[in-house]
Amino acid sequence: MSNTYTQIHIQCVMAVKYRQALIQPEWKDQLQKYITGIVQNHGHKVIAIDNMPDHLHLFFGFRPNQSLSDLMRIVKGESSEWINLQRFTPTVFRWQEGYGAFSYSRSHVQRVTNYVMKQGEHHKKHTFLEEYRQLLEQFEIKYDERYIFKEPE
Repeated sequence: MSNTYTQIHIQCVMAVKYRQALIQPEWKDQLQKYITGIVQNHGHKVIAIDNMPDHLHLFFGFRPNQSLSDLMRIVKGESSEWINLQRFTPTVFRWQEGYGAFSYSRSHVQRVTNYVMKQGEHHKKHTFLEEYRQLLEQFEIKYDERYIFKEPE
């Protein structure tokens, strides 16, 4: 897109279906590289990516050449398929329906990058649901409790 200049920074948060702790340390780096490849193949730039066993944070520079919902559908679908083909999990792997998406100004890029990359430390103090609700409230996003990510089953 000639003559189109943007600076859009998005953090997306997605959870494993039923919040099962399926993402194992042995293959989390491979997963992060795979998702980075998907995002970059669609023209966006990954700034930071990290995950816990039950969820993933993806912070990236977003290009307006596709919708965010299309990109996230592709990321979740292709990464699920890849995980299943690799047989990393004892059961079929799926991401939970939906995701959180939060936009940031350039002045917040380093802070958000640090936050994403220190998920292990952060979750020693706060649960995923506490973190997710805090993001929704910080960004003043109204939400229906029925559709918030669920506690692990």
